[in-house]
Amino acid sequence: MDAKEISLNEKEVKPVVDLLNDYLANYHIHYQKLRGCHWNIKGQNFFTLHIKFEELYTNAQVTIDEIAERVLTLGKPPHSRFADYISESQIKEIDTIGMKDLDMVEALLDDMSKLIEIEREVMEAADQAGDEGTNDMVNKFMQFKEKTTWMLRSFAGKK
Repeated sequence: MDAKEISLNEKEVKPVVDLLNDYLANYHIHYQKLRGCHWNIKGQNFFTLHIKFEELYTNAQVTIDEIAERVLTLGKPPHSRFADYISESQIKEIDTIGMKDLDMVEALLDDMSKLIEIEREVMEAADQAGDEGTNDMVNKFMQFKEKTTWMLRSFAGKK
């Protein structure tokens, strides 16, 4: 498949694909952090956060698949090695064992802020390439994270 098969210019779409692969790398690290938080949550907020973290990692898993499939739709292969994810991701791994519940929430809020920043970059590049499909997909992901950020900040007692 080639971008021209869906009426897009290959050269104009290349920055979009590069950003989507960067986004994919960051999302994988975020996903694993969510899993770690889910597995290692302890304390008074266990029941609330255990369920929330599972909801978030399930959503992240679906999102990761959609990002990778969009890269394929644009005619390129998505990154698929953890070595690439770790080296390319701006989001860093953390050890969630023994981490306090609100520190976990704070770490996830930091990730979501970075993902939203990347989403805005992807949408700008997609807009320049006339790639409404990518824009629509990423905008949906960003809206979910914006609302989730508000909820987690409220849960943590932040403004």
